Amino acid sequence: MKYRRQRVQDFLREEISTIIQQEIKDPGLGFITIIDVKMTEDLKYAKVYYSVYGSDEEKERTAQALKRATNYVKHLVGDRVRMKYTPDITFVYDTDQEKAARIDEILKKVGNVSED
Repeated sequence: MKYRRQRVQDFLREEISTIIQQEIKDPGLGFITIIDVKMTEDLKYAKVYYSVYGSDEEKERTAQALKRATNYVKHLVGDRVRMKYTPDITFVYDTDQEKAARIDEILKKVGNVSED
C-alpha cells in the first residue's frame, strides 16, 4: 500500500501543478510551485504543499486564489484520476525553502566573519 500511495502522491503533484499552470486563470495566482503532496493512508485527504516566489502580499493573494480554486481543482483531479474517492485537497504554504535560504544566509555571514 505504501508504494501505491507514493505513486498516487507523485501523480497528483504533477496533475495539480498542470491544472494550476494551465487551467486556472485567476489573476491572484503568483509564481507558484507545487512542492509535494502528502496523502492519508486511505487516500481520501491530500495536503498540497506549495511555494510562492514574491512578496508577502503576493503570497497572501496566491493563498486566497488557491482557496477559491480548491473545489475546481478537486473536480478536475476527479476527472483525470481513476480512484474510488477523489481526495479532499488542502493547500498548505511550505516555508521549508524560506527557512533553508535564511539558514544559508546566516551561515554565509558567519563564514565571512570567521575569515576576517
